[in-house]
Amino acid sequence: MFITRTISGAVLLIIMFAAIFAGGNVWLVTTAVLSAAAMYEMFRVFKIQKSAVAAGGYICNVLVYCLLFFGLYEYILAAVILYFIFVMTIYVVKWPAFDVNTIARALFTFIYTGICLSFLYRIRVSDDGIFYIWLVFIGAWGSDTCAYLTGILIGKHKIPSTLSPKKTVEGCLGGIAGAAVIGMLYGLWAGNRLEGSAYYVLIFAVTAAVASVLSQIGDLCASAVKRNCGIKDYGRLIPGHGGIMDRFDSIIFLTPIIYYILYILQNIGCI
Repeated sequence: MFITRTISGAVLLIIMFAAIFAGGNVWLVTTAVLSAAAMYEMFRVFKIQKSAVAAGGYICNVLVYCLLFFGLYEYILAAVILYFIFVMTIYVVKWPAFDVNTIARALFTFIYTGICLSFLYRIRVSDDGIFYIWLVFIGAWGSDTCAYLTGILIGKHKIPSTLSPKKTVEGCLGGIAGAAVIGMLYGLWAGNRLEGSAYYVLIFAVTAAVASVLSQIGDLCASAVKRNCGIKDYGRLIPGHGGIMDRFDSIIFLTPIIYYILYILQNIGCI
């Protein structure tokens, strides 16, 4: 299992990093595929993957990425509203085949996997996005590694949640501190290659720490859904890791916030 997990994790990293460096349409397609796979996994968990509301979700997800391709970001909200109107129409037309819980789960899935993941593309294609996109992975996977190692070494106090009994307060704090240190070191390197603010070390350290907090919340949120649905993993696409949702749950949660943090910092001239 360890060898399988290591190999599949390495392959995933190579694919992701190659797509990030390629950027443009390659990264757009990669993000769209990740989004579609995550959406399918969530619909399957909710047992609506072959329903009309799921079909509408897939179509609207394609619409979102077409809007991104043409740079029409201001119409993304319109796609969300369109899907809302669609599922509510299906709700009425098919009633009582669908109940309100099913409709809520469909909307939740579309926003969670379709809209949130799309911000990975938006960060990458922003000005100097090739430098900023790594903050997402530092805040998610870097934080997760630091939290795991800290928890193993000095973890004693369990977090006040039954969702993940192995997580400790020390591990969570270690993840935040570790992400901040990695962000600081990355800011030291990237700051010499970016023009503008001289405060990249501080900005990247704080942003990575915030990303770590969001990452850990996102991980617990995904665990809560699995507990509610009585499953261990969202899928089997990535051997040893589970599905796309199992590997990208924290990234999905934190990416929109990181995008808007960077957007605000860029607009006020800090980066």
